[in-house]
Amino acid sequence: MFALKKFIEEFKAFALRGNVMDMAIGVIIGGAFSGIVGSLTENLINPILGAAGQTDLSAFTLNIGNIELRYGAFLTSVINFIILALILFCMVKAVNKLASRGKKAEAPAAPTTKKCPYCLSEIPLGATKCAHCASELPEE
Repeated sequence: MFALKKFIEEFKAFALRGNVMDMAIGVIIGGAFSGIVGSLTENLINPILGAAGQTDLSAFTLNIGNIELRYGAFLTSVINFIILALILFCMVKAVNKLASRGKKAEAPAAPTTKKCPYCLSEIPLGATKCAHCASELPEE
């Protein structure tokens, strides 16, 4: 019984973490958005592209014997994908731009070394004698 309770608590902690909830919301919105893009393609773009053939683009078929290849439906799916990918690209780009706007540029790290004026080797800032050429360093 204790193992089941612990399992349920771990699952709840996992499911309610930000990443999982964000992903679930993204999948739901993506599904709804896919329907909108499908409607756009079927109801607006296909009739315009199909105007050359006096029919809807999805009605284009190729018959080879008993086989019917519906290449118009395939083209509709390709157009749906391209539109959806373009919109998602623009959305991700906008979100990344907004996220980077709030971040401050990191200050460069303070130097921890300096160059020996005699042999030009890298030495620690606090050094009074160069470890490479054994020169006494002038005080700064």
